[in-house]
Parts: sequence; C-alpha cells; structure tokens
Amino acid sequence: MKIAPFLLFCATVFAPSFSSGQADFTLYGHPVSPAGADPAIQRAIATIDPARIHQTIEKLVSFQTRNTLSSMEQDLPAGTGIEAAADWIFSQFDEISKKCGDCLEVKRDTFTADPAAAAGTPWANRIPKATRITNVYAILRGTDPAQAKRMVLVTGHYDSRASNVLDPRITSPGANDDASGVAVSLECARALSTMRFPSSIVFVAVAGEEQGLVGSAHLAKLAKDEGWDLEAVLNNDIVGGNTTPGDKLQLKDRIRVFSEGVPSAATPEQARRMRAVGGENDSPSRQVARALEEISGTYFPSSSPAPFDAWIINRPDRYLRGGDHSSFNQEGFAAVRLTEWREDYNHQHQTVVRPPAGSSDPAGSSEPVLGDLIEFVDFSYVAKVARLNAAALATLASSPGKPGKVAIDNTRLDNNTAFHWDPAPGKVDHYELVWRDTIAFDWQYAQSIPPPADSGPIHLTVPVSKDNVVFGVRSVDAAGHRSLVVVP
Repeated sequence: MKIAPFLLFCATVFAPSFSSGQADFTLYGHPVSPAGADPAIQRAIATIDPARIHQTIEKLVSFQTRNTLSSMEQDLPAGTGIEAAADWIFSQFDEISKKCGDCLEVKRDTFTADPAAAAGTPWANRIPKATRITNVYAILRGTDPAQAKRMVLVTGHYDSRASNVLDPRITSPGANDDASGVAVSLECARALSTMRFPSSIVFVAVAGEEQGLVGSAHLAKLAKDEGWDLEAVLNNDIVGGNTTPGDKLQLKDRIRVFSEGVPSAATPEQARRMRAVGGENDSPSRQVARALEEISGTYFPSSSPAPFDAWIINRPDRYLRGGDHSSFNQEGFAAVRLTEWREDYNHQHQTVVRPPAGSSDPAGSSEPVLGDLIEFVDFSYVAKVARLNAAALATLASSPGKPGKVAIDNTRLDNNTAFHWDPAPGKVDHYELVWRDTIAFDWQYAQSIPPPADSGPIHLTVPVSKDNVVFGVRSVDAAGHRSLVVVP
C-alpha cells in the first residue's frame, strides 16, 4: 500500500475512533510482532558450528592457566599461560580476516595495571604488582560512510582463575568461565565476516575480568576516549550450558540477559528525570535487552524446531557477582550480560579436584568434581548462544541507526502527545512509533511513520495521553531491520 504524505498520514491514521470501554492507547496502530527474518543473516548464523566451538574451548583449556597474573611469569612451560592464549586468539582473528580479504582490523589493547598507581580501585587487591594485560579485538568496518562510526560489540573474557585468584600458575581451565564466551565472539566473527554491513561490528576477547574487570575497564575507556559510537555491547560470560550429571533444572532453550535500569553513568539530573517519568525500565541497556528478545523471536521462535529465548532479567547482574558489561555501563554505553540459565558453582572459580572413586559425603551422595572443566560444557548450547549474538549484531549493524534527540513536548496540558526527533543516520524506509502500558515490559503497539520528504526533523502529534503509556521510536530500513528503540 502506498504511504500517504506525511501530514495527511498523521491526520488520518491518528484520527480518534472512540470505542466504549477501550483505553485510548489500544485504538491506534497495531500489535507489535517480530520482524521477518533476513535470509542472508539466516545463512550466516547457520554456519556456526558446535564442533568448532568444541575445538576453540579445548584449545583455550590447553593453556593450563589463563590467570591474568601469568603474563609476568618468565618460566612457564611453552604454550601455557595467558600470553600464549592472547597470541592464539589474535591468530584466530587474523586467520578469519585473511579468509575475507583482510576485512578485519585485528588489534591488541596492551597496557600495564599497576596497583601502586591505582590505590582504592576495585582491582588493586587482586593485582599484587605491575602486570601486563592485553585485550584482543577485531573490527569489521561499516561500508556506509554516514554510519561506519556506529558500532555494536560482542565480548567474552579469556582469562581464567582457580580458588586462589592470586596464583598465576595453578591449573585453571576456565572452560565455561569464560572460554565459552570467547568462543561466541570468535564464531560471530567467522560467521559475519562473510557479510558486509553499513555500520561496524567489534569482536572482542578481554583479559583481567577475574582480577576486577580491569581489562574491560581499560577497553571501555579507550572506546570513550576515541569516540566510538557504541550502540550496544553484548557480554557473554558463562554461556556453556552447564552439563553437571543429575542437574535436571538447567534449561537449554534460553539464555538470561541482564541489564541495568537507571544507567550507572547517569547524572543526578538525568536519574531524577528518569524517575519522574517512570523511566527506570527504559535505559539504553534495557532497550538492548528488548532487542535481543525480539530478535530471538524472529530467528528462534517458540514454533521452530529449535526455539531459543533471550530471557530478560531486570537487574544489572547476578547477586554477589559482576561482569565486563558493567565497565561499558560506567563509561555511558548500553551493555548487557548473557549467562546460562542455571550456574553450577562447583565448576566456577574452583581449583580442580577429582574425588577418589567411590568417595561420598556424610549424606551418602557422591562428592562433586570441582573445577571449570570442559566436560561440563554443552557445545550445542554455546552454538545457540553464538547464533543469537550473531543475529543481533547483524540486525543492529544493518539497521539505519537510532533516531536522534527524541523528545516529547511536555509543555502542553492535554490528552495528546507531541513528539519531535532528528533523522537516523542511515537509509530509513519508515520510523516506528511504539508504545506500551506502563506496567507492561514489552512493546505492545506500533505505528509506521514515513520520513519527511526533506529529510529534516520529524514532528508528530498523536491523540494518546503521554501519562498512560511509555513511548519509544526506532528506525526501520526497507529490508525490515530495526534499530534500537529510543525512549523520549
């Protein structure tokens, strides 16, 4: 159907159509539904291979220890320690780049973390002496000059630990925590390097997570200082789908997605404004979580043979734990954490212990095997996580980008809502005004808004009270790729 001119569109689509007993916000637009799948993205994510993920995790485990402090040990056996692991990860990104015509910029972010110069920081008591730390990353640059600065990023941490985080030599396989997340980053790079996108994608493996997020903190600050326009950070940490024998409560059809509410980097005035309008559930990070949920519905719906759900958890992280996404949050970037449904703490942060055969505890049950061992990783599950990440990265990198300066005119006391926003940077087929009941979490209703002919700012008034719903705006290209939602 041909879209009517902009002013006529507003006058006709949003004309009141009263119906007794119905809330005004249900009378306009249409229910939100998942976007159609992009065949090119489907083909790319189908190449993600559990067997290759197995090989990646097995290789990372073979370094014996990837404790961050091992970078300063001079007499480790050849092929062990975190420096050897960093070299191997770099070589993998480099190999991927060669196969796609040098499409990736492969880089190291190497620095020295010195506790003497950082007293009072969260990591100072976990790094006893000046320590060399290396983050490894690869950038697939966008092809559209107007959008190449826009970035989405996927990361996992390649360092590992045992019970004593200060022991640089003790065996610490780190199969689930977090070789699984590094495998996701590498598989996303392999799958998506076969495609080109208008905006950029960054594939990362950071160190220093177990020492207090020091590696990701450095990279996030680098991104801020260099002006990276990071729209979304996907941190994969403990995504191995733990396979402890006898655990019948692990769910393999979903991944938890944690996100902050009021942004960590919000100024007091920004936080006050969010609370004033009931925006605690609408931070940029929550919009990333919602996008993951929508994308999982597009590529892995409940009706498919292999459904896989992005299960949103409305808190920044698990109790008593932290993750690299928070480093990006602290610098003002939207970032989320993806983690398996049910963790087994016998297989995290534990020194490897295999009880003698037949030993049992006083209750008569077998003593558990301790240690983050590869035998407890489900490679098919990690592949599902990687496919979701890759689909999200590709969708967001293909979209026209977020509309700018989205605002509601709150100077009017009436039952209408007046909006204005600046155009998105890419080629917009239409904008989508979305809204929901204030107690609902997912977007419920949507209405397409054509871009103005002059590519100038968009002004729009709808007869729905801003007091009763939460509104958002996103851009959509001709192929149906949606940007992240921006809440006024």
